[in-house]
Amino acid sequence: MSDQSAAADVDVDLRQLFASLARNWLRILVITLLVTGLAFAFAWLATPHYKATTQLKIQLSESAYTRPAGTNEDDKPVLDAEGVATEVQVISSSDILKQVAADLKLGDKPEFNYALGMSPVTRLLVIAGLKSDPEEIPLEERVLTKMRDKLNVYGVEKTRVIAVEFSSEDPQLAADIPNAIAKAYLAYQADAKTKSNAAATAFLGPEIDDLQKQVRDAEAKVAAFRSAQSDLLMAGNNSVLATQQLSELSTELSRVRASRASAEATAERVRQALQNGGSLDAVPEVLSSDLIQRLRERQIELRTNIADLSTTLLDNHPRLRAMRSQLADLDGQIRNEAQKIMRGLLTQAQTAQARENQLISDVNKLKAASSRAGEEQVQLDALQREANVRRQQLESYMASFREVSSRKNYLPVDASVFSEARVPSEPYFPKLVPIVGAAFVGSLVLMSVITLLQELFSGRAMRPAPGARFERIEQVAMPAMSAPVVDPEPAPEVVEVDDQPTTVESELAPKPEPAPAVQEDAAIAGSEPQAEPEPVRSSLGEIDVEKAAEKLIASGAARAIFVSPEGDEAAASAVLVAREVSDAGLRVLLLDLTASGAASRPMLDSGLFPGITNLLASEAQFSDVIHADLYSDCHVVPVGTADPVRAMRAADRLPIIMQSLTTAYDLVIVECGPADAQGISRLVGDSTEVFMSMLQADDEVAQAAVELIESGYPDLTLVTPIGHETPGNPVPGRRSAA
Repeated sequence: MSDQSAAADVDVDLRQLFASLARNWLRILVITLLVTGLAFAFAWLATPHYKATTQLKIQLSESAYTRPAGTNEDDKPVLDAEGVATEVQVISSSDILKQVAADLKLGDKPEFNYALGMSPVTRLLVIAGLKSDPEEIPLEERVLTKMRDKLNVYGVEKTRVIAVEFSSEDPQLAADIPNAIAKAYLAYQADAKTKSNAAATAFLGPEIDDLQKQVRDAEAKVAAFRSAQSDLLMAGNNSVLATQQLSELSTELSRVRASRASAEATAERVRQALQNGGSLDAVPEVLSSDLIQRLRERQIELRTNIADLSTTLLDNHPRLRAMRSQLADLDGQIRNEAQKIMRGLLTQAQTAQARENQLISDVNKLKAASSRAGEEQVQLDALQREANVRRQQLESYMASFREVSSRKNYLPVDASVFSEARVPSEPYFPKLVPIVGAAFVGSLVLMSVITLLQELFSGRAMRPAPGARFERIEQVAMPAMSAPVVDPEPAPEVVEVDDQPTTVESELAPKPEPAPAVQEDAAIAGSEPQAEPEPVRSSLGEIDVEKAAEKLIASGAARAIFVSPEGDEAAASAVLVAREVSDAGLRVLLLDLTASGAASRPMLDSGLFPGITNLLASEAQFSDVIHADLYSDCHVVPVGTADPVRAMRAADRLPIIMQSLTTAYDLVIVECGPADAQGISRLVGDSTEVFMSMLQADDEVAQAAVELIESGYPDLTLVTPIGHETPGNPVPGRRSAA
């Protein structure tokens, strides 16, 4: 029996296990009391250590009356977590610790200078070279090392408070050293600000003198440039006079051009009206003439009289003819007057043209003058800006210099001590009661655990598990098959196939059930085993285990479904095929879905391993249900030990489990027992081969094969385990699968 099987067949007897504590109570108590006594002696004889703490608040303590001008309370810098951590490092720096050690003369105390208090044994070890001589290390370094061991500087969480904690054998020193460190830190900050102010004063003094000279030179250049360039006359709107005149002339030029264009357009319209004989009433300039208006009134009056006389006189009447003659004279006078107006407009356009030419000449002259004035103005502005910049810089430096000079005697630091260390009255180490109590409880628990482990490893606390079987499973050989009874009618011809089984429905017709031959028991003491008669092969076209393994390897199948209509005794086919394919170098897993575990039991020598039912019931993982075959490299998932009813409630997870196993293994072989087509539908996927295991070619096997073929599995293959033997796995008989 394997070690794995034996481990599954035993259980821990908790009563026997904990009874060992009662049997060994004296040893446990003696050792516990001994350890407790040693802890008491250590706590009683140990040198007491005292601890004190000084707390500093990190903030800018600036007064409202001494704050620099132009700043307020919100302008002060606020330290974040990184800033507080930086100050922690400054407080624990070597320079501050050296100053405190020198002020308190810690080098003269044996607690900090361990070279002073060496025992004779230590001196002998130093002389013998077994221990380094502490006097070879500089005194300052020895003191700093001890101070760092006893010093703890840390920032209080979520605050800007720094705690300086120090422990010492002397309670007075435990309070004096953190207070001295805090004072040294404040003095360090004040000294740093003093040096910073002194450096600022030394820098600003010469800079201010130099800037004053530069400001004077820049303002002198501005004044000299203005006096030397008389053309830069400023107008009322703070612009150069030439530029303003140019703007005004440009406006006048635009007006003159508009007037000339208007006169020319009006004269042209009058000319066109006179030449074409059109009406002059559409020209506003003609209608606005007083003479033309009077002539128009006289013309209207004559036309009215002619119309009145035409009603009583004939057309050739002398009076009518005289009035028509006067009307024609009036038209001629109106046209003559319109011609005069046209000539006046032309004269006005010529005058505007002359004015325009004069203005263009003046504008060109002013353009050159304005360009020169603009260049000179740019130079003047540049000199003025430089002078202003120098003046502003000088004023800024002078304000800073006055502020630095005023703060020589007042230097607020960024920290303050709000809780000084007090001389402790009680040591923080050793604590007698906690040490003794911890030693007692710890030693008691440790001895109890050691006793339990000894009892467990000795095997006295182990007992057989319920239902365990410690004997090896008997291997029953397959009974020999006798020749089938053949009817006198001639049987149909059977086609022999070497590698692939014949799946024609006529070949799966029921055959007469053969009568089994009686086999003598070969295990009778003192008798020789009798030779078994050669079994007669059936004619259903089945193949043996080797051919089935070759078919799976050649086809590259990922799944192989085995159906055993004859029950557990035919499940050996799946086991033998799995081992055969595994011996060929493929990764193979056999999944046992039989009710009795007929396929997995001969591979594990036990049926108490967790398996597929535990996985379906969510009681185990894949790594817990996959086991190694004892006789090959094949892996196997047994039926398991969980409740089958509860496991079948999660039968819908079988396709997912099959997909996962197919991904991990080259071939997954499933032994389904006497299942039908509907029962194996959840297990069939891509690249699946379906096999039917058989021991005898009877009606039951033939009928099951026909049903599978008709249900959608035409490539069904029959395989038999008869005649195949492997080490540790004989061919099964009628009561066992192995």
